[in-house]
Amino acid sequence: MKKIFALLLFVAVLALTACGTNDATETKADGEKPTIKIGYLPITHAVPLYMQKDTEYENYNLELVKFGSWPELVDALNSGAIDGASMLIQLAMNAKEKGIDLKAVALGHRDGNVLIGGKNIGSVEELKGKSFAIPSRFSTHNILLYEMLKKHNIGYDEVDVIELPPAEMPAALAEGRIAGYVVAEPFGAISVSLENGNVLYQSEDIWQDSIDCGLVLRGQFIENNKELVQSFVDDYIAGGDLAQHKDDHTHDVVSEYLTVEKEVLDLSLQWISYDNLAIEKDSYEVLRNALIEMELSKNPPTYEDFVDVRFVN
Repeated sequence: MKKIFALLLFVAVLALTACGTNDATETKADGEKPTIKIGYLPITHAVPLYMQKDTEYENYNLELVKFGSWPELVDALNSGAIDGASMLIQLAMNAKEKGIDLKAVALGHRDGNVLIGGKNIGSVEELKGKSFAIPSRFSTHNILLYEMLKKHNIGYDEVDVIELPPAEMPAALAEGRIAGYVVAEPFGAISVSLENGNVLYQSEDIWQDSIDCGLVLRGQFIENNKELVQSFVDDYIAGGDLAQHKDDHTHDVVSEYLTVEKEVLDLSLQWISYDNLAIEKDSYEVLRNALIEMELSKNPPTYEDFVDVRFVN
């Protein structure tokens, strides 16, 4: 009985030691490449990941895990089911504020968010009293809506702001269930291409250098795998450089992850850029202050606490 008890105690200690390490290198046999699991939604804001996945690398495998909604992705990231994600920065900031150890290491893109009005909406003033969709309260899209309304002296509460999954927004607009929306691409381009909507504003016309989606990793994964993370982020940045070419190869790779017509993808890529993916402090402070002003967060994480600047030069 003593031997059995000792064996059970050893197994329990071993299990506790292994749980939550989130260390890709420790789970692999000698010579076997570790696998990095990164969550994403099928949007053009995650294109650097798609381009990165298209290439084989010597010291790791990249597994992209597709999710259908931001809440599902956040749950997987917070629980450690994935090592990181291309996601709305604000959702990661909110999780960080709640005690989840997350770090943002790079942007997903620059620009590329458009505020869409229905074909019968000729001005921002016509949105009063109507429904306008955003993907999440904790998003740059919500802040862009707030700033656009403020620019036209319209109170945020004068518009019925609702949350919808990105893929549902073009159909909701076409059916007249909403008067407009702002969301990640290519969903804005879909409505414009089908002539069901028009561009009220480009994001850079409202908020220059706005921070939207970013590459976020679990803090423990970073600390346990610094060299691996550096290689991974270097390749991610290289993927962004490839995406910026917006050539036939980019179209071919992106089409494996997004099911959209070529003219929709062309328009979406025209609006967005993938160079200079470093998260800059000035832009982050604008975001942080906006979250406080909109009363979405009382104490968003500081730049120093949330952004890991070691991996993007």
